[in-house]
Amino acid sequence: MRVGSVVRIDLHGRRVRGWVVAEGAGTDRDVALKPIAKVSPGFVAPDLVDLSTWAAWRWAGKRRTFLSTATSVKDRGSSTPAILHRSAGVARTVLRLAPAIDPWPYVVEAAQGPTLLLVPSLARVERWQRRLRDAGMTNVVVGARAGAWAACPALASVVVVDAHDDVYVEERAPTWNAWVVAAERARRAGAPCLLITPTPTPEHLAWGDLVETDRATERRGWARLEVVDRRGDDPRTGLWSTRVVDVVRGSGRVLCILNRTGRARLLRCGTCGTVATCERCASAVHQNADSELVCDRCGMVRPTVCAACGAAKLKALRIGTARAADELTALVGEPVGEVTGASEDVPDTRVLIGTEALLHRVGRADTVVFVDLDAELSAPHFRANEAALALLARASRIVRGRLEDGRVVVQTRQPDHPVLKLEPHRVVEEDDVLRRALDLPPYVALARLSGDDAAADAERLRGRLGLVVLGPDDAGAYLVRAGDDDTLCDALRDVHDARVAVDPVRV
Repeated sequence: MRVGSVVRIDLHGRRVRGWVVAEGAGTDRDVALKPIAKVSPGFVAPDLVDLSTWAAWRWAGKRRTFLSTATSVKDRGSSTPAILHRSAGVARTVLRLAPAIDPWPYVVEAAQGPTLLLVPSLARVERWQRRLRDAGMTNVVVGARAGAWAACPALASVVVVDAHDDVYVEERAPTWNAWVVAAERARRAGAPCLLITPTPTPEHLAWGDLVETDRATERRGWARLEVVDRRGDDPRTGLWSTRVVDVVRGSGRVLCILNRTGRARLLRCGTCGTVATCERCASAVHQNADSELVCDRCGMVRPTVCAACGAAKLKALRIGTARAADELTALVGEPVGEVTGASEDVPDTRVLIGTEALLHRVGRADTVVFVDLDAELSAPHFRANEAALALLARASRIVRGRLEDGRVVVQTRQPDHPVLKLEPHRVVEEDDVLRRALDLPPYVALARLSGDDAAADAERLRGRLGLVVLGPDDAGAYLVRAGDDDTLCDALRDVHDARVAVDPVRV
């Protein structure tokens, strides 16, 4: 029986699925071997069987998770004769491509023989399949996150489109990342790997060599951005500025984005309207039980005083999509549909309001309005800037950048924030400085331990050479930090019961 075969065995009165991971393996122990009850459909390529061992170590999980994913992923390759193209040349390449610019020619250039192509969604998988088929290209296996585990014999190249997208990260433990898996496959196969993204992250730049398009192409691919400064607005105007109401009353389809999930508990100055942020790392701050302002990102504590004007009166910002939809309906004089992550359908209205899920549900609009981007700009986690820039990139793609007459409008009390300049290289440079100063990835390796048994596992790791264990936090979770992935992942083998999130997206 071949390595990678899927089988069924009887175990403790149940018939369970298993995989053949080696041939001729033996043991010194006196054990009773059980016969294979059934050979099931499906097969995992031997290279993926080996990769599952590495992935289980890298993300402190079980091999079964990755073997199961490799078994269930469907072959989405095209079925017409292959066309081979010139190599991209560099083994590890990060292409910064503006969001509205079509990545097709770059994918075609990079495709060399059997190619693994990852895109963020199943809908885009189907579109890429059609384009590849129409172009007469074969040996290109297209998939979304699980596609990182798709079989691709004689792998010659790997391409990941929108490598910055959080959808590539599995939220459940083990928290594996598809672009990291795909890059490891390319390394093992000796094949070039190309990451395409409008907003490279420090992790991407630590991994590969950055390639940029010309300035004119970059500019065309980002939308015209209008920043509405709300610091001096009359508080009685509420959520909606006069300018945004005028924009929404205009023509064309309008999407209004309001993230009520609120990863930041925002406070604004009652005198000047400035959002209260940390003087050290620019994250949002909140008041503790002693009426002090506390930064969850870096731990800095300061008195409840506005850093901009010195006033001592701060007000909480409370917003929500349902109420906002009612208010906007009254202001524009026409129905406004609401879309959240729980919505089954997208209402057939010209104006829509919703959380960022709306940007994933609607592919084309004339205007995108961010009603309150400050919740993202000042979110208390170290990826806040890249998350906010990713939202602006998606909005730019929806309105087709400067290729058409679309626009993106942002209401904010931080009009000078670097993210609003739409210059990804400057944002990543500033993030790089911050992460170095605060010992954050990619300069260290991180894991988060949570759950009822996290304390015992965290205590087991304390004092180990090369590890720093922090916590517990308000949720009873612990942060484990090491100088590199090898040290961290080797240590996590001693974690028995806690939920482990390696490379946590939100810290």
